[in-house]
Amino acid sequence: MQIGDVARRSGVSARMLRHYDALGLVRPSARSSSGYRMYAEEDIRRIFHVESLRSLGLSLAEIGRALDDPSFAPDRLVADMIARSRERIRLETELLERLQHVAAAGAADWDRVLSVVALLTELDTGSPGARQRAALTADGRAPVDALAEALLREESTNVAGALRWALAQADDPDAAPLVDALASPDPTVRRRAAEALAEVPGQEDALRAALDHEDAAVRVIAAVALGTRGDRAAAPQLLSMVRDGEKDVDAAEALGAIAAAGSDDEPISAELAAIADGTEDYAVRQRAVQALAEIPSAGAEAALRRLTGDDDPRIAGTASFILQRRSDPRRRR
Repeated sequence: MQIGDVARRSGVSARMLRHYDALGLVRPSARSSSGYRMYAEEDIRRIFHVESLRSLGLSLAEIGRALDDPSFAPDRLVADMIARSRERIRLETELLERLQHVAAAGAADWDRVLSVVALLTELDTGSPGARQRAALTADGRAPVDALAEALLREESTNVAGALRWALAQADDPDAAPLVDALASPDPTVRRRAAEALAEVPGQEDALRAALDHEDAAVRVIAAVALGTRGDRAAAPQLLSMVRDGEKDVDAAEALGAIAAAGSDDEPISAELAAIADGTEDYAVRQRAVQALAEIPSAGAEAALRRLTGDDDPRIAGTASFILQRRSDPRRRR
């Protein structure tokens, strides 16, 4: 079969077939008396093999080795191609995300575009110091979703704090990436997302939903954040934290904020008193008594007075000390 017939049958141009011949990749088995290339069925099969491997992204040199080297391991080649493809996808995805961030920033002129790109570059690749400065000087240039994404991957505590601050200063913070990140399989990412939601204004609904999160660290962050704002929805989790010794000092202060914010603070006092009375574990009882010190109510004072006569002198002593501090304004914290 001559080259023109092969080109029509295979879909490979005659020019490419000549190139394959010059490279030694697909050489015709014979030539006619007039010097025309003559391809046998075996040659055509090899052409289809070449085209199939090209469709997978192999170079012509790799294809030649794959077809001619008996020791060539296709599994290693395929694994390498998968890795290269993933890297290309990663780079293209990063480019797409950056373009979306630039578009979201409303960059209407080249100065604005270049400013946003420079900021995003620093957030992506700068040193920790550069990333921190970029976050602190974002001044509305960076889209909030870009700040959220940078925060979720940030490993430096200082930089993460700056990014949370930048998010909290945004005029219209989009917390959707942070809420989505609460479902991340990575506990570090979940914690970062919860910490950011705790600082971004207007995220009470997301924090209340996080009170039922399967991750205890997320529940703790949400409860303390809501409690310090006087939200009673956090009270059950905060009481559990006092009982279990999980950030119990923060929990007690948050319970005090809830009690101070509402007109009916006696249920919290009653719950803490029940924790103190419901166990013989000294550490649990002591945490409950100390938490009562944060509750500015008559119920808390009554519970403390009763506990001054407790059989455990350590508990009685703590309750007495707290009452003394309550009675002397100069000694209050």
